[in-house]
Amino acid sequence: MPDSGTVCVYFVASPLQYLAARCIARQIEKGARQVLVWYKPGLKSVIVPDEWDACTYMPWPRWEPMPGPFGRLRQLRANIRMVAALVGRCDNLILHSAVFDTESINYFLRALPAMSGARSMHARILPDGLISTRRYQLNLHKRIAQRVRGLRRLAAPELVYSRFKGDRIGSDADFVDRIYVLPGLPNEYPASKTVVLPPLVDIRDVSDDVLVSRDARARRALVVGQPLVDKGHMNEADAARTTMEIHDYLVEQGITDVDYKAHPKDDGFGLRHPDYRLIEPSGALESYLASTPYDLVLGVRSTTLLFARQIYPASTKVIGFGWARIRFKSPKEKDDMTKTFLACGVELR
Repeated sequence: MPDSGTVCVYFVASPLQYLAARCIARQIEKGARQVLVWYKPGLKSVIVPDEWDACTYMPWPRWEPMPGPFGRLRQLRANIRMVAALVGRCDNLILHSAVFDTESINYFLRALPAMSGARSMHARILPDGLISTRRYQLNLHKRIAQRVRGLRRLAAPELVYSRFKGDRIGSDADFVDRIYVLPGLPNEYPASKTVVLPPLVDIRDVSDDVLVSRDARARRALVVGQPLVDKGHMNEADAARTTMEIHDYLVEQGITDVDYKAHPKDDGFGLRHPDYRLIEPSGALESYLASTPYDLVLGVRSTTLLFARQIYPASTKVIGFGWARIRFKSPKEKDDMTKTFLACGVELR
């Protein structure tokens, strides 16, 4: 592989992160070689290989270690060699990830520049939905774990852990020079580092009549599911009440054409009523929304509601239900999340 000037590497684990990476590659880092690495198996259906100079799935060492002794350590080393082969030789290296404290990503900060011959390296943070609206300080356990991970270099010299303080995702780290954020979403990052991304979904080619509705006499709604009970956001009784509240509201609005998008981690299809039609978009949900008109998008506290509000015109109602029943981790989380949804134009009930 010939030497490249700049190579951008994107570590992604969700459709949102993938869309953000694609946006950066297309509009911000146009002249660079683009390498995509995804580490969630279910993301494969979203990936379009032709959009990248190179792409690969990377096994997460903790969950998919190599067989035999020290399988986790050997998988870490194999991952670095695999990505380094895709990167090749370069002068400048830019690594993108939604978080940099995790060992499966952090070791690349030191290993990839050394293996690629890069003279400079920058780390940049990808947006990760609601997680990106707040700071998460490294607790004592996390700080100790950073030091323990540094011991791996005794067995594998290339596994040098880059320690940092402050926010867990790495926003305060010296090696992070840019933090990408989504338009309209508040954040607590240093203003000197934040860069607002353009819209992740290009809707310029979608006509206004399609965006509003295909047929005013057949209004459509989308209900966005969430694992409310499994994640501890609601008990079963409150989740059931919220499900019926959404259904009753749709009946009051005279809407019978209702699609339901289940959350990937919600096998119980929370919020789904028998009247709804289950949909399974093949690509990223955000891209699906941009090409599919809805008059209402309803849910509870899903990040999808925020993106729907950004994608659809004002004539489309976006509403979060059951807000008083949600169990938040703290009053601050409730206050922050409420402000975020309201600031983005999501109606809360």
